[in-house]
Amino acid sequence: MALSATRVKAERAFDGSMTDDSLLRDILTRYHRIAVVGMSKNPEKEAHTVPEYLIEQGYEVIPVNPTATEILGRIAFPTLSAVLGGYDIIDVFRPSADVPAVVDEAIQDARGRVIWTQLGIRNEEAARSAEAAGFTVIQSRCMRTEHLRLLGP
Repeated sequence: MALSATRVKAERAFDGSMTDDSLLRDILTRYHRIAVVGMSKNPEKEAHTVPEYLIEQGYEVIPVNPTATEILGRIAFPTLSAVLGGYDIIDVFRPSADVPAVVDEAIQDARGRVIWTQLGIRNEEAARSAEAAGFTVIQSRCMRTEHLRLLGP
């Protein structure tokens, strides 16, 4: 069951103040395959520890990093379009200026349903493009923090 266009528009999940907890809970419980763009090999970075937490919670995490072949024992892919099989959420750990390129690739690839940018990462133009293409957009929110807050460990 997909999120209705009316609901997505009504909740306009562009930033933390406008994002409804029920929408976040719905995303975190409905979707389980997450392509993490910018996932890090460095265990000291959030781009490593957040996906690691998601794996521990039962999510299928797919590293997307052109400089890695494997992260956390999982095959890393250089781009979204190179990912084998589908994915539901594109979790972005790239600078805000890089988000438009990620969104453009996600739109072209047409396999995801949600664009989620991590804390501090936002690009309003890319968010509008993603929403116009039918994606639900969450900006500047940490998936680990929201999972812990809404669903517990």
